[in-house]
Amino acid sequence: MNWLDICALEEINVLGARVVAGPKGDIALFRTSVDEVFALDDRCPHKGGPLSQGLIYGKRVACPLHNWQIDLESGEALEPDVGCTHKYPVKVENGRVLLALTTIGECA
Repeated sequence: MNWLDICALEEINVLGARVVAGPKGDIALFRTSVDEVFALDDRCPHKGGPLSQGLIYGKRVACPLHNWQIDLESGEALEPDVGCTHKYPVKVENGRVLLALTTIGECA
């Protein structure tokens, strides 16, 4: 897998997000309260709202437009909503956030 060095972990606020340009649109990198990092397309499956501007709690983000809850691990909307956003491989090594531009799994 081809890993891109994006930034230092500290450059993403705790319970915050950072947006990077991807080949098919913006990708949001989310940092949880326990320093886990997840990467999803920066658009909600409902109306395309910018997930990077949503509230992060646990391993979820709430879309700022209509409060859809998106699981950061899977990219899936939580019930009663249905849909998903593409997720990307991301890891933290030596305090650096690394991203691969390959989507994981299928998403309608």
